[in-house]
Amino acid sequence: MQGDVQQKVMTRRGPRRTTRPPTRHDTRRPGSGRTPPRPPLHPTELFTERLLLVLSGQRPTHWFARHTADQAYEDLLWLAARGPLGPARPTIHRIGHFEPSTGTYEVFARITAGPRLHALAFRLHLATDRRWRVTAVELDGRPPRETF
Repeated sequence: MQGDVQQKVMTRRGPRRTTRPPTRHDTRRPGSGRTPPRPPLHPTELFTERLLLVLSGQRPTHWFARHTADQAYEDLLWLAARGPLGPARPTIHRIGHFEPSTGTYEVFARITAGPRLHALAFRLHLATDRRWRVTAVELDGRPPRETF
């Protein structure tokens, strides 16, 4: 398979910049004040946001249980119990992914929580029921479980 070249893909880079002028917010005219529909999020962005809600304590871990498979739920429980992101609300700075095979994404994201920069990595797999599941998760390069 010499012709197959796989690359990392960056899916989010800070605020979007457009060349269009800003929209009107004058509510006196019909049709104004409406916000344009936002395109659906890529699965890598959606799951990054969901994982941050759990890891920051904004959502309980069982809220995310149906989105995990294999050992990922236990890994998430271990990470969430240690409160790695602290009380500060996390902010996503950049999300990227690599697609090693069809239906699988290896996702990496840079997150800040307070003054600290964190690295989040997880694997998404498209299951036979056509739903995305997280099958592995790491935060700050630490393995979820200590091995001796």
